[in-house]
This record gives sequence, structure tokens and C-alpha cells, in this order.
Amino acid sequence: MTSSERIVEARLDDGLSALEIAADGEQRRQLLALVELLHKWNRAYNLTAVRTPEEMVTRHLLDSAAVLPFVHGPELLDVGSGPGLPGLVLAILAPNLSLTLLDSNGKKVRFQRQAVMELGLGNVTPIQARVEAFEPVSGGYAQVISRAFSSLGDFIALTTRLVATDGEWLAMKGPAVDDELAGLPEEIVVSQRHILAVPYQNGSRQLVVLQRRDATQA
Repeated sequence: MTSSERIVEARLDDGLSALEIAADGEQRRQLLALVELLHKWNRAYNLTAVRTPEEMVTRHLLDSAAVLPFVHGPELLDVGSGPGLPGLVLAILAPNLSLTLLDSNGKKVRFQRQAVMELGLGNVTPIQARVEAFEPVSGGYAQVISRAFSSLGDFIALTTRLVATDGEWLAMKGPAVDDELAGLPEEIVVSQRHILAVPYQNGSRQLVVLQRRDATQA
């Protein structure tokens, strides 16, 4: 094992421990394989601006894993998933979830499909489509998540028809979210707000959970 591989493994193990997430041997193997695959593809297809495996653990795996306590599904739609984040990480750590990864970028969806195949993830469906043209499951999704898709207002406007009547939007955001909250439609309210302490990462990260006003009153 190289020194870089040891650093990657130690950072993953320490980060999951700090997040109080228990990963068994197979889940740990899948997460490490995801980093390796992402690093390999990134050199050819420029899937992410993050270049090193060590930083991929921090800024992709641990950042994605930080929202796990707030994901219950059972169906989760990852909008603007890019190379499958946070969806692939959540699918590994919560195998009972049914994940749909949605992105319009062909090379990123090809990566998603390769990762699903190589990691043996039977609970993930990658789809290449624009969100405006995507047809949801009957009744909509229990939860729709976005990590770096758009502004909060656009996220809500583009996905309203995709969320179940009593469903939730999960928006992973930075400090600028306060400005975006002012532009929410009147019928959408913030039901929860969580600061995300991502190990090895500086800067403010938070998860904003939103629902329809009628659902919160019910």
C-alpha cells in the first residue's frame, strides 16, 4: 500500500468516525473503490475540480455522508447529481434506500453507471435527462436532494412536481443560503436547518430541509 492510499484510508475511517457513521467492511471497500474510480475517470473526463484522492474523501465522500442522518427515503432523488454525489455515497451507506441519480451531462451519467456496475449497487438508477423533462415515479419522491445544482429558488421551482405531497427538499448549502431563503415561494417553508460539521473541511456547510406549508401544518 502506498503512502497516499494509507492517507486516503485513514481520512475516510477518521471522518466516518467523527460523523458517528458505522460502515462495515463491504461499505468501506465500496467507498474506497468509489474514490479510486472517480480519480481514474477524472483524469480523462474532468468530472470534478477536486484532483487528489485525499481531497475527494473530504469534499465528496465525507461531505455527502454528513447528511445521512437526515435521509430516510425510502425513495430519494438526487437532482443535478454530477458524478453521483451525494447519491452514490448515500446508497452505499444506506442500502435500503432507493436512489435515482438525475443529471443531463452524458459523461457524468456514464460514470454513474460504471460506478453502479463496479460497486454492485442494486439500489441506484442513473438517468440522463434535464430535470424539466424528467418524469417522476407515481406520487413523487419522498425526498429530493441537491448538493450543487442551482439556487434554492430554482431548485424548488424545477422540482415541485417531483416531490410527494408530504415530501421534503434537502438542500446542501453554504453560508449564502440566507440570501436565497428570502426568495422562497410562500407555500414552501423551512422545516429543519442543520449545520454540517464535515471533517477536514473548512467553511460553513448546512442542510436546509423544506416542505410544503400544508404538509407542515398537517
